[in-house]
Formats: sequence, structure tokens, C-alpha cells
Amino acid sequence: MSIRLLIADDHEVVRAGLRSLLAGVEDIEIVGEATDGEEAVRLAHRYRPDVVLLDVRMVGGDGLAALGRLRGELPQVPVVMFSGYDNPTYMARAAALGAAGYVVKSAGGEEIAAAVTQAAAGETLWPRGGPRRMLSAAAATRSADLETALTRRENEVLKQLALGLSNKEIAAELNIGVRTV
Repeated sequence: MSIRLLIADDHEVVRAGLRSLLAGVEDIEIVGEATDGEEAVRLAHRYRPDVVLLDVRMVGGDGLAALGRLRGELPQVPVVMFSGYDNPTYMARAAALGAAGYVVKSAGGEEIAAAVTQAAAGETLWPRGGPRRMLSAAAATRSADLETALTRRENEVLKQLALGLSNKEIAAELNIGVRTV
């Protein structure tokens, strides 16, 4: 079974590069491409992809805002954030909004394909040390925006991610469903 992927990035060269990188991956089929967050939400409703690969920052429609809408309107569709910024605050906001993972644009094709495949399987993929850095950034800044963005339960999940637990292990530890994680 092929994983139906929607790509959203405001740069044509990035979308072309992703098409090229993922063309050789047998189980991934690109079903649509969006140039901003609004178009990503619209196309996700139209194509019902298995996974959305969504740029964090785009001209004409913020990726994090689109992530919030996608999780609210199409909660069954996992979203992997894709960014040129290896930024723990962006990662924490993405985690709080329900992203299935976060991949930096400098990642190789195998890592990007793995993030898509893992998201389709209900797993997550964060940059090495990402969850720990998210917690450190939250602790260091004590940002009111970040503190209110994460619920008590989201903080518990984030702490388990920082310890390196898988979604299944976190679900068992917190007595919640894997999809909830």
C-alpha cells in the first residue's frame, strides 16, 4: 500500500527537490503540492493524504497555523513539520499543536522518507536531541506563550519523548492511546 503524501512549501525548488528525493521511494506517492498554509489545508481536504509534509514558515500562510487547522479539521492525518530552522521553540510549538514529527531541510532523503513512513505508521520522528532541546528552551525562556501552548498532558508526553521513548512506550507509560501520543 502506498503512502499518499501532500507537500507544502513556498519554494518551488524545495518542492522539486522533495519530488526528486522521494521519487525513488517505492511506498510514497505525492498526491499534491501546496505553496502556503491555506492551500495545504484546502488540498488536504480535497486529496485526503495519509501524511502532510508541511513547511514551518511560508509566505502567505504560516505552517504552524496550518498545522493547528489540520489537526482540528483532519485529526486522522499526521503532519510532519519541515523546516530550515533547527529551532527548539518551533519544535515545541509543533509538538504542542500535534505534529507527528519535525525534519530539518538539511536532512537526507532517507530521513525525510523515514519521517513520512513513521508518521503514516503512527510513530514520530524528531531531530536528534530535539525533545531535550525543546524542554531546555522552555525551561530557559519561561516564555508565557510556550508555557500556555503546552497542556499538563502535552508536557508529560514531551518529557517522555525527551527520554527517548517511542510512541508505544509513551502510551503504555501514560496509559493513553498511541494516536493520542
